[in-house]
Amino acid sequence: MKLLPTLLAVLSFSTAATFAADAPKPLKCLLVTGGCCHDYAKQKDILKAGLEKRLNIVVDQLHTDDKSTKARFAEYEKADWAAGYDIVIHDECSADVKEIPYVENILNAHKNGVAAVNLHCAMHCYRTGTRMWFEYLGLQSSGHGAQLPIEITFSNTDHPITKGMTNWVTIREELYNNIKVWPDAVPLAKGKQGEQEVVIAWTHQYGKGRVFSTTLGHNNETVSDDRYLDLVARGVLWAVDKIGPDGKPKAGYAAGGK
Repeated sequence: MKLLPTLLAVLSFSTAATFAADAPKPLKCLLVTGGCCHDYAKQKDILKAGLEKRLNIVVDQLHTDDKSTKARFAEYEKADWAAGYDIVIHDECSADVKEIPYVENILNAHKNGVAAVNLHCAMHCYRTGTRMWFEYLGLQSSGHGAQLPIEITFSNTDHPITKGMTNWVTIREELYNNIKVWPDAVPLAKGKQGEQEVVIAWTHQYGKGRVFSTTLGHNNETVSDDRYLDLVARGVLWAVDKIGPDGKPKAGYAAGGK
């Protein structure tokens, strides 16, 4: 009987250690921000905090203060630039970075299986004169009109990313046009300003990599909106195949490893 407390303590420690060993590790995410036309200095922190509040994820930041359309990242020059990451969020705005080998090196990581999320101006990046970036995205956009509220309609309500989400209207925002939507892209939501209605959120398969994109996210108020952060968080989960059909994280991938 004197040994019982000791045995119970050992068993308790052993059980806790087993659970800890079995618990999923946090997702490793690289968030890339910088370039033209947006308040990336604040948005990078809004996104990091918003995702880490919602998911079992660690968000590393790759940021440049370069506010031109030629913002570059030295890491993209490395063949293994995405090594160790489960997912990369592209939130850069580098329209005039056009060197094909540089862009190919970015794309190769995703083609070989690194999941991706693309936000807002990432859709207008890397205009090489080819369709290589758009083929990765699954949609081609060339510009936007004036900032006006966008009426968001979730057109694919059975998808795990959009399951249970309700339509909403943004503040004054930029509605990106659609030049082409690739046949194998899966539209999830549409946005409307006046008579113009276009796809604003979708999924795509690029080689071995799963890709979620949304053209929303110009202003800080939109990026801070819980509805926006919920959408991006679900896009992350879908891209790494950690979301259930009900739209909830699979076991271990909600905040705190729940």
